[in-house]
This record gives sequence, structure tokens and C-alpha cells, in this order.
Amino acid sequence: MNELTRMDEMSLAGAALRGAPWRAAATSGGAVAATSFILGVILPGPADLTWALCAGITVFALVAAIGAISKPDTGDRVTRQARLWALRHPWRFSLYPGLGAAALMYPVQLVIDREGLFGAAFDALWGGALVLLITAVLTFSMRGRAKGA
Repeated sequence: MNELTRMDEMSLAGAALRGAPWRAAATSGGAVAATSFILGVILPGPADLTWALCAGITVFALVAAIGAISKPDTGDRVTRQARLWALRHPWRFSLYPGLGAAALMYPVQLVIDREGLFGAAFDALWGGALVLLITAVLTFSMRGRAKGA
């Protein structure tokens, strides 16, 4: 069997994410960010905008990734095959939503939290690793949806 290159895997993950519920992901991520910040204002202690935005980014990435593969039998042929690949290779697929979340968290950490280049990168990578781990575990638990997985 032919091994896929990193570029092939990226293309498959992108094709699987093509049918992601982006509107639902943005809505849920925004709701989590807003709720987190509002609760920080209401409850004792300081409100942390960076924490709220990173929590929203995490939920956004998770809803998009899991929503994209939740119905592997819908979409065009390429999307279906990419989703089945994602269900068969949960760790490889989860790498890309994790990297995307880290890329979105980095400017938040850098600009809003005023961390240095390396501190912001460290925190963003930890956030991306959390997204990778949760996405991989949830994708692994959904493997039964892929016929022949």
C-alpha cells in the first residue's frame, strides 16, 4: 500500500473539513467566548479576555472538526472518501484542526495577553495540543461510522 505524503494528508484533512458546519462552529465558539468573559466580569476576580477568546477558539475548532466527520456518507465522492480517511486515521486528521487552533490562538496570546513571541507560541501550542487530543479521542470513538475501519 502506498504511503501518503504530508501534503496528501493535508489535502485529505482539508477535503474532510470542507463540509464542516462553519456557521455552527462560529456560533458556538462565539457563545463560549462571550459567556466565559461575561462570567469573568460578574463573578469575583478579574475577567480574562485572552482565556475567553482561546476557549472560544477551542470550541470553534472542535465543533468544526467533529461536525465535518460526523456524517461520513454525505457530500460528494471526494468529501466522503476524505471523511472516511479521517475516521480511519484519527491522529493524523486531528493534527490539522489542532494546528489551526494554535494558529488562531497565537495572535490572541501575542497581542491581547501581551506575551512575548516565545511565551505566546508556547501557550498557543498547548491550546492546539488540547484541540488535537480531544479531536483525536472523539474521532477515534466515531470510527464505527466508517465502513471497514
